[in-house]
Amino acid sequence: MGTESASRQGPLKDIRVVEMGTMIAGPFCGQLLADHGAEVIKLEQPGVGDPMRQWGKEKPHGKALFWPVLGRNKLSATLNAREADGQALVKKLVENADILLENFRPGTMERWGLGYEELSAINPKLIMIRVSGFGQTGPYAKRAGYGAIGEAMGGLRYTTGDPSLPPSRAGISIGDSLAATHACLGAMMALHQVHLTGRGQVIDASIFESVLNMMENVVTDYDAGGYIRERTGSFLPKIAPSNVYPTKEDVWLVIGANQDSVWARMAEAMGHPEWATDERYATHQARGINQIELDEIISDWTKDFAVADLEALLNEHGIPNGKIYRAPEMLEDPQFQARESIVRVDHPEFGSIAMQSVAPKFSETQGAVRHPGPALGEHNDYVWGELAGKSSDEIANLKDRGII
Repeated sequence: MGTESASRQGPLKDIRVVEMGTMIAGPFCGQLLADHGAEVIKLEQPGVGDPMRQWGKEKPHGKALFWPVLGRNKLSATLNAREADGQALVKKLVENADILLENFRPGTMERWGLGYEELSAINPKLIMIRVSGFGQTGPYAKRAGYGAIGEAMGGLRYTTGDPSLPPSRAGISIGDSLAATHACLGAMMALHQVHLTGRGQVIDASIFESVLNMMENVVTDYDAGGYIRERTGSFLPKIAPSNVYPTKEDVWLVIGANQDSVWARMAEAMGHPEWATDERYATHQARGINQIELDEIISDWTKDFAVADLEALLNEHGIPNGKIYRAPEMLEDPQFQARESIVRVDHPEFGSIAMQSVAPKFSETQGAVRHPGPALGEHNDYVWGELAGKSSDEIANLKDRGII
């Protein structure tokens, strides 16, 4: 199935996806599907492409480094879907596609004659993934919605950061990625329904609801108990010890010993086994009440350790811990290496580049990073020739008229 059919591997290698839309919220869903073997055909505006081709820290020669990751394992074909001939080409691809993925503002696909009613008439098994800021319905549906807005309204921004500062960003586009992950999960469920019923459906994944879905019990806490969860910085309120602690080398270590049995081991490691039964610390509730005091005691203990010695001692006692990593630490870590959590991929311009590998891992049908994000329109001949059935003359004509 396609030019990559021999090299594609993973549980989705028999699935074809038409990806429309730009940025992260939709395309990260496409990346996840492609990572696990799906043939993902990304349609991009001729001469322009996805803006993510220009995003990210630049290499010395001015090329951005986001696209090689977000576009990996995909095929790129150019298409102007604003024109009738472009819309006809989308419909031709839909005939033999399993999924169409888009993240335009709601109403855009309908305006182009590419709504689900039209597309499902062509292919009743088609699953249409629709990612947007606020969903396809409701009074905010047609508002512009970026990940940052979904993070704010979904509750994540308010709870993120130091309590003495304004609400903070997580450091990555987590709202977009959560929406994409929920969209991918929805697609897998819908594929199961296609297997059972032979009918596709629409997956309506909003950014704000995808963030909201990860917000644990914050709504219930307020509704039933009048409690509003606030920003707490590095620790979990009333869950102790679970914080970031200093070491002699000024390397921070996260330690989680909040379960009673783990706390008992922590107390032993600290040379004070009696703290396991001390009424101030013996129970989850007591440690929560005395959280600040306990964190000060542990910090005063950890600050005199070399981080390697502290890790060894904690691991010996079965206490969860881990350094706060940046990219350099990830590349050097033996666990990352043993599991091939980071892989190297050959890029035609950048040479060998490192990026995160495919997750999760499968025992029988493991996906893989086969290639980095392709050049704009790199697969036009395959997509519009082999799949859409256009001759070389027709493809040349479509290109001359700006359709592809």
